[in-house]
Amino acid sequence: MQEVRLPNTPGADPARLPLRTAAAVRLGNMSSKLSQKMGLGAGGMIGGRVALRLDPQALAHLTSGRSVALVTGTNGKTTSTMMLSRAMSFLGEVATNHGGANMPDGHVTALSKQPDAPYAVLEVDEGYFPEVVRAASPAVAVLLNLSRDQLDRVGEVRTIEKSLRTALSSVTGVVVANCDDIMVTSAARDSANVVWVATGTGWHNDAASCPRCGDPIRWEGAEHWQCTGCDLARPRPHWVTGDGYLVAPNGMKVELSLRLPGKFNQANAVMATAAAAALGVPVEEAVQRLRGVSNVAGRYRTIQRSGHRARLLLSKNPAGWSETLTVVREADHPAVLVINAHEADGRDLSWLWDVPFERMRGRQVIASGERATDLAVRLTYAEVEHTIVPDPLLAIDAMPPGPVEVIANYTAFRDLNARAAQ
Repeated sequence: MQEVRLPNTPGADPARLPLRTAAAVRLGNMSSKLSQKMGLGAGGMIGGRVALRLDPQALAHLTSGRSVALVTGTNGKTTSTMMLSRAMSFLGEVATNHGGANMPDGHVTALSKQPDAPYAVLEVDEGYFPEVVRAASPAVAVLLNLSRDQLDRVGEVRTIEKSLRTALSSVTGVVVANCDDIMVTSAARDSANVVWVATGTGWHNDAASCPRCGDPIRWEGAEHWQCTGCDLARPRPHWVTGDGYLVAPNGMKVELSLRLPGKFNQANAVMATAAAAALGVPVEEAVQRLRGVSNVAGRYRTIQRSGHRARLLLSKNPAGWSETLTVVREADHPAVLVINAHEADGRDLSWLWDVPFERMRGRQVIASGERATDLAVRLTYAEVEHTIVPDPLLAIDAMPPGPVEVIANYTAFRDLNARAAQ
């Protein structure tokens, strides 16, 4: 494990961009402003889309001269990106897209808005990760986890693992990888400079067999795993996520004291700290900056409505729902579960059957969203008593006064946040 030496560069100064790129960025920014004025809601992407159409090399030129960190994985990308950008701000101005526009057009938009920032932290959709690696030549690449997610759009998780493995072979910087995730370990193992992080996260349902040889994975206790047919095994971690603290490579123990709930956010924080440390940020300075994060693009936000205090939680796939249900199990509050099935969610709802909704037994539950009846069928088989109220705001109103947990998938969460802000 080694620290990356950062170039002393001023960032992607517009004056230093090729003329074609500079013109494409200007027209893209104009398109973004026009889209926002017209209320089309695509301002975070349309500018980058226009710029890339005019200059396919725009992302490469906008990342040139910056120290770039890329964050990818199935769950936790937005939170980890915000955390890492906060930690990296110790070094200087950071361009970032932690609002969630995580494809190349969103990257171009974010970078063009902060052209002088010498650092960039970009959340990257797993499917676009190889393309962005080629364009950005990252100083650090962070791999959080890999599990099933929108199979009708993203594809099978082993296909994603292979594409990431190939992409990482060209990364000359540091790869920060979750050694408790079998798919991530396989993807990152052959990289030249890997920092392994023990996250303690517990979703292993998508890696019962080895992604390299296909033989079963054997677990020895709760921590160590190894393939029964080849040499793929859990690496020895450099960083360890404890219960409310981290242990750094030098043995230093640092309390996290996060404002965000759940074991998975502690894991996100340690991954972000490890990445920031690889770029030269002191560990305690990084953690101090993470402690101020309390709201990530509306996640964990609490709204007051008709005598209710509703906490809004985003979960998009079985692994994410499993972690979130663990968090809400800590308090026996009524829960509104909201499911849509637009393209951005994945139209295939078969994944609902892999979510451990049985944990919701014994509490008041309302199934909501455009696909509330599909969810209701799954809850019935899980023996969870529930009612159906398709409108999530009316579902909150139907609960007894007091705290309510609201868990929604992507477009349901986005729409609920927008309506709650009105």
